[in-house]
Amino acid sequence: MTDEATPAYKFDTQKVRAGYEPKDHNNAVSPPIYQTTAFDFRDVEHAQNLFSNSELGFLYTRIGNPTVAIFEQRVQALDGAAAAIALGSGMAAISYALLNLTENGGRILSSPYLYGGTVDSFKKVLPKLGVKIDIARNIENPSALAQEIKPDTKAIFIESISNPTATLLDVDAIAKVAHQHGIPLVVDNTVATPYLFNPIAHGADLVVYSATKGLNGHGNLVGGLILESGNFDYTTDKFPQFSEKYYTLRDKDGKRRSFPEVFPGAPFTARVRMNYLNFLGAALSPFDAYLALLGLETLSERLDKQVRNAQALAEFLSQHDQVEWVNYPALKSSPFYELYKRDFLKGAGGLLSFGFKGTERQRETFLNSVRLFHYHVNIGDSRSLIVNSPQTTHSELEEEEKAVAKIPENLIRISAGLEDPADLIADLKQAFAKALAQ
Repeated sequence: MTDEATPAYKFDTQKVRAGYEPKDHNNAVSPPIYQTTAFDFRDVEHAQNLFSNSELGFLYTRIGNPTVAIFEQRVQALDGAAAAIALGSGMAAISYALLNLTENGGRILSSPYLYGGTVDSFKKVLPKLGVKIDIARNIENPSALAQEIKPDTKAIFIESISNPTATLLDVDAIAKVAHQHGIPLVVDNTVATPYLFNPIAHGADLVVYSATKGLNGHGNLVGGLILESGNFDYTTDKFPQFSEKYYTLRDKDGKRRSFPEVFPGAPFTARVRMNYLNFLGAALSPFDAYLALLGLETLSERLDKQVRNAQALAEFLSQHDQVEWVNYPALKSSPFYELYKRDFLKGAGGLLSFGFKGTERQRETFLNSVRLFHYHVNIGDSRSLIVNSPQTTHSELEEEEKAVAKIPENLIRISAGLEDPADLIADLKQAFAKALAQ
């Protein structure tokens, strides 16, 4: 290694190397797990510098840890973001991001095509904290979406590939509408990951992830991330909380400062770290950050195989007599095929869903008969997964909400893993045969 300027490495190099320099960690080739609660100060001046934000460093693992920081910086590089903050779960990432935008009240204009836990939090938790959620009627028609933005709307929230319907949206057009009204676009990019889709390159201001899913890809951790583009101005009258001056952000002369003054390149994630992570405490553990880093090293290889498997499964299912319909954007029959061709050049992801044609009892027999697929609620795993979403992951949705989200009762969701596609298809065939025998 030399001290020359770091070149602009491509994605597959960044997923293995970004955010880590061995010489800064006793020349360890693999990032160490800093399994410690706190960090010694060099001296009194060092402590003063850390607490005054005049020097960056680590003091307590709840708000920052070297292993977690490497993970943050690596995903930041993959997304082309200005900054990232890792958290204890994807739901923590969504909650902290939206609360940071809506302090003292406000509205979020949301896509109806969302993960069930997100929808339930929009009903049970955020409204009781003064946040109103408006479900957009025109999210697929951005030219009409502006009519749904109200004076106190603080953001638009969408998923880049929705769970479980694999719906694609015109992110560029939605971002344009958001910016015309002085609000940020928040994109949950969990299913796509930065390998298949880069929301920031399409105009998103904030990106959230459940790192539990495709980023890690091995079903052995729970984590989340918030990333900011660095392009949005949070100092407007719509977001007065960002202009608030804090005693804890004072300079060496005792002058109080705001987050944009102290962290001009990344005020959003800095504010999440020092307010929400610090006081609500959804910290990602160093060990889980280490597991996430291992998962990232194979991100593109995993996603390439999962995309191929999902395509094969979607094509098989689309020809099966016991299947009513298939949701997968890469099928030419999909209403999102043109958006897929435009925005998802590396594939439409490993998530698909289909309508089981048969009775409820037959559907249950089908699910009980799979051998290779794992029947549970995660997605993005190296193993192939299957679940009846309306009765499990999206059981929180009431009937009218399922109708708006286009989730019928016979929907079955598949998360394609890394097995041989012929074996996966054979497993589905034998499960269909047993269901039909009922």
